[in-house]
Amino acid sequence: MGIPPVKPETVMPRLPVLPRLLRTLCLGLALGVGALGLATGQQAPATDTPAVVLTVDGPIAPAMVQYIERNLDAAAARGVPLVVLKMDTPGGLDSSTRRIIRAILASPVPVATWVAPSGARAASAGTYILYASHIAAMAPATNLGAATPVSLGGGGAPFSGDEGDGPDNPGDPDGEGDTTAKDGTGDDTANGTGNGDAPRDAVGDAPRRSAPASAMEAKVVNDASAYIRGLAELRGRNADWAERAVRDAVSLTATEAAAQNVIDFTADTLVALLAQADGRAVTMADGTVTLATAGIATEAIEPDWRTQLLAIITNPNVALILMLVGVYGIIFEFLSPGVLVPGTVGAISLILGMYSLAMLPLNLAGAGLILLGLALIVAEAFAPSFGVLGIGGTAALVLGAMMLVDTDAPGLDVSVPLLAGVAVSGLLATAIVATLARRSFRAPVVSGAEEMVGVTGHVTDWQGRTGHVFVHGERWQARGPAGLTADAPVRVTAMDGLTLTVEPQA
Repeated sequence: MGIPPVKPETVMPRLPVLPRLLRTLCLGLALGVGALGLATGQQAPATDTPAVVLTVDGPIAPAMVQYIERNLDAAAARGVPLVVLKMDTPGGLDSSTRRIIRAILASPVPVATWVAPSGARAASAGTYILYASHIAAMAPATNLGAATPVSLGGGGAPFSGDEGDGPDNPGDPDGEGDTTAKDGTGDDTANGTGNGDAPRDAVGDAPRRSAPASAMEAKVVNDASAYIRGLAELRGRNADWAERAVRDAVSLTATEAAAQNVIDFTADTLVALLAQADGRAVTMADGTVTLATAGIATEAIEPDWRTQLLAIITNPNVALILMLVGVYGIIFEFLSPGVLVPGTVGAISLILGMYSLAMLPLNLAGAGLILLGLALIVAEAFAPSFGVLGIGGTAALVLGAMMLVDTDAPGLDVSVPLLAGVAVSGLLATAIVATLARRSFRAPVVSGAEEMVGVTGHVTDWQGRTGHVFVHGERWQARGPAGLTADAPVRVTAMDGLTLTVEPQA
């Protein structure tokens, strides 16, 4: 007995069922992916490239501009999914701030500005950059705001009132000048209702705004207000508060900023930032992009040596020191030709100082006073005036240093201790020169014809009223009274050419 064979007709009719099932599954999967794409819009492509983290720590200055611009370009070339600006700044130059904002707006890579770590701030210029970024976030215990422009060369905000009256600001309608943003971390912090702590009228809750001290100051503040409102409207953030940050110098904490739609969210860590940014739609130049940042790796790019060097030499204090070293070194080289070291060091320092000042908003009056002061101090050394030229030169030098950099941006001013050191060193140099000059006038003459008067010697031979005398180890022709004998002591009373007039020594 055996197993009966299976009839072919019992199997073949079932074979077409599997291809139909596969086709159905593929069609359903394709329709599902298409529907998901239509529902979510353009999705950031998945990539193994890490997000780049840039550190913005300190004043917004030319060195920071080059650091951010260079790395944004590199991030775009690498296809980086997100660039994070980890910010802690007291403010900076308006021209540098606007260059950074233009780079962010033109970047094909989304930029997230994160005010961190706790205790950091995005004051003044940092507020503008935060508003311009695609994602705005803050760590707990941070603050932003106080974005009122400061008058160039002045000592306060451009409005009268509690902040003080500053001088007129020449303005900068095209945004390329060196108007700086005010560093205000005082008591003008808005409360949770968004009304802030700015001065208020007797009736109602509207903040009382101080009147501008001049039409030019009003022009500068209106330009800054319109600029930050435009950034706020572009990113869909609180434009009214942004304008108040400019006009009334108000500030917000991280929690208040998130509640009032000034920032997108708060994040205490970088991982939390990336997780909360995931799935958010941001507006780029070529359309809307949905971020896919959850769990991606990060790469921190610190400022390289070029950026650090530029940050050092563009410090106004360092620029002033370089200028002084350069000028004094070259002067010493001219006084002592062939030494080479002072001239070489002085020339390098002078070039670096001039480059530094070219990067900063230079006040020509301040630079002129510094040059005048140096010239007067040098003149005191060659033509002693018993301190008149030296004191005047020191005063001009200190005043010029105070006016050298035409900005009140925090971190970009000349320090008072340095000015005190320049003043003290100039006065000491003047005192030394004046003391040496006084001693030289009082000291006895030690060379020349004047030195010979009063010198004693003895007669070597004498006939009548002429003869020879031995003075200073030398034999001189001499004339004098008759009757002098050999070896008689004499004293010189005058000198005529190479002939001495002598008299017997008492």
